[in-house]
Amino acid sequence: MDERQKQISQRRIRRRRNELIMKCIIAFLVVVVLGLGGILLKEVVFSGKKQAPRTVQQAGGQPAGQENGSLQQKDSTAGGESADSQPADGGSMAGGSEWKAQADLMAAQYDYDGAIELLKSSSEYSSSTEFQNAVAGYEQQKASCVAYPIDQVTHVFFHTLVKDTSKAFDGDSKEAGYNQVMTTISEFNSIIQQMYDRGYVLVSLHDMCQVNEDGTVSRKEIRLPEGKKPFVLSQDDVSYYHYMDGDGYAQKLIVDENGDVKNTYIEDDGSISVGDYDMVPLIDTFVDEHPDFAYHGHKGILALTGYEGVLGYRTDEVYRTREEGRVTEYQQKFLDENPDFDWQSEVDQATAVAEAMKADGWEFASHTWGHINPVAYGYDATVKDTERWLNNVAPVVGDTDVLIFAFGADIGDWQPYSSDNQFFTYFKQNGFDIFCNVDSSQYWVQFGDNYMRQGRRNLDGYRMYYNPDMVSDLFDVEQAWDSSRPTPVPEM
Repeated sequence: MDERQKQISQRRIRRRRNELIMKCIIAFLVVVVLGLGGILLKEVVFSGKKQAPRTVQQAGGQPAGQENGSLQQKDSTAGGESADSQPADGGSMAGGSEWKAQADLMAAQYDYDGAIELLKSSSEYSSSTEFQNAVAGYEQQKASCVAYPIDQVTHVFFHTLVKDTSKAFDGDSKEAGYNQVMTTISEFNSIIQQMYDRGYVLVSLHDMCQVNEDGTVSRKEIRLPEGKKPFVLSQDDVSYYHYMDGDGYAQKLIVDENGDVKNTYIEDDGSISVGDYDMVPLIDTFVDEHPDFAYHGHKGILALTGYEGVLGYRTDEVYRTREEGRVTEYQQKFLDENPDFDWQSEVDQATAVAEAMKADGWEFASHTWGHINPVAYGYDATVKDTERWLNNVAPVVGDTDVLIFAFGADIGDWQPYSSDNQFFTYFKQNGFDIFCNVDSSQYWVQFGDNYMRQGRRNLDGYRMYYNPDMVSDLFDVEQAWDSSRPTPVPEM
């Protein structure tokens, strides 16, 4: 099991581990209380002293601080003896249970090989019937899985989710666009629940293909229980752009005191709320409750631009340099309202969020720095745009080999890419191997010798209103539809 999988598994078993520790403590306290009760009973029966009731009163009625101190001392002693008698690799009762819980989680997420390897690596394995039976069960589950056709893996995507529909759909000039391309939180939750109920399972683009050292790309195999269907999930523009301020969207992504990635939201009175207000924390919470929704713990991929920063942080170089001619009206307003703005602090905070996300199964892709259509923008301008993405976004979220085209605007038609395509050659030379456009088909996957392409399906107001039949394999639009969404949805 690699280090990244351990990190992914760690957060999900934290609650289970804490519950297990509490159960052990409670069990120990019960034993102690029963032991004290037995001692007192013996004194009552055999000593015949009238002081026995007073002794009982002292044992059961002394101040809580004294009682807890006594029990804590005994618990510490018992714990020390236990630690000395158990293997250093975590093979104790609590440690062994933790290993089993982690292996069960991996198996629930279809990583049977990882679960088997984990338990077999324990020094307890050869003597633990529980571990051996678990491994036998994992092997049986693995044997029952079937390979899903890679060419039939669908890919769905969303934009930033609407938290407060009264602000997004308030009749101003931005309402039409929001109504067309955004999805509300209630719609998203319904869509995800329905897809889960129909057997869909989150997979990564990198579960579909292998990029080899020589630059070639080959198919991989995804094996799942019969009836399960893999799909890729992505979200565009997770920058929380300035123009969205006050329109009912989250402010940014943060790492909270529990180490979980959450959103902040600015309330009407200026206070900051923290919660599940966009796709990332909503999926995190859903997978915590339904671990079998995430293949090997993999979640979604965020397609990021860079011109106003990423993840809600103003990390682009223009906020640091304030270069004349490049600062937009929105950016200048932000800088004027935040005279103490610290660019390096923004970068550090965004990087911490990105690292936490990657450790928990999320990936990142380029959506081009300036949300451009490469062919319409021109080759030289696309080169400059890509350099800005690599210089401003990659240092925050890490390197990626995935390019998700803005506007869904591909750099070629449906014919395979070739070396004659200067855009493809340039992107490939700069580390991009997987390319995603927008396509209304149920699935569209193309493999070349040195790339993979996949079409994405938009699940937004426009698609749900005008083409509900085109998403009927995923969910029932009537069930998901948010009644607060204005109709008719404007045509494009």
